[in-house]
Order: sequence, then C-alpha cells, then structure tokens
Amino acid sequence: MPHQSDIALDTAGNGDMHDITAQVTAIVADSGVQTGVVHVFNVGSTASIGTIEFEPGLERDLPELLNRLIPPSDRYGHELAWHDGNGHSHLQATWLGPALSVPIAKGRPVLGTWQQIFHLECDNKPRRRRIVVTVLGG
Repeated sequence: MPHQSDIALDTAGNGDMHDITAQVTAIVADSGVQTGVVHVFNVGSTASIGTIEFEPGLERDLPELLNRLIPPSDRYGHELAWHDGNGHSHLQATWLGPALSVPIAKGRPVLGTWQQIFHLECDNKPRRRRIVVTVLGG
C-alpha cells in the first residue's frame, strides 16, 4: 500500500533553496517501507526538486547559473499573456524538473554521502509550497 505525506515549505522567492532530505527520510521511516522508492514532487510550475551537495557554495551557484542561462526578462512569451514577471521562473523549473525518485534500501533513501534532496524556488516572489512525498514498496 502506498504511503503519502506532504511537506509544507515557505520560500523567499527566486533562488531560495531548502534541504528537504531530513523531512523525506522521516516520511520514509514513518511509512515502514524497507525496500522500494520514494517519489518527491513539487506542486506548481515554478519550483523544482533535485539532488546536490547542499553546501553554501552550490546553494549560491545553482540559482546564479540558472539566472545566467534563463535570466529574468520581460521578453518571454509568458509575459505577453500574464504580465507577472515570472516567465523565466517557469522555464527554470521546467529545465530542472518538478520531481525526483530515490530508491529505498533498509528503510532509508539511498543517497550518496554528499548528496541531499533540495527544493529550489524559481518564482519571482515568496511562495508557500506543497511537496508531495509518495513512498512505494514493502
């Protein structure tokens, strides 16, 4: 039987990263699943989920890189429709993706020593985020 829980997260806007490894690990532990997979999904189209070595340098570098590759601008087609200044936010989040699946072994997510699960806010304003964590296995 699948186990599902939410993580609520308040963000400060574009580039705000959060390490959610501990919350995901706790949800896996609560599920009782020993072998399986945990799926982590950001609800919304302007934030992303991934893995990284969560340290201050990379916490700064990833958002800066995204803003160089896909900079804030009023020239995106999205601006013609909505005029909300976040066309780049949608593109950055799409580039990285809204979800991540991680194997579970011995009741824990299988992650490398320097690998943590992060949430990255790409929107141009603070947001209240819902992250759905689904645990499958036995």
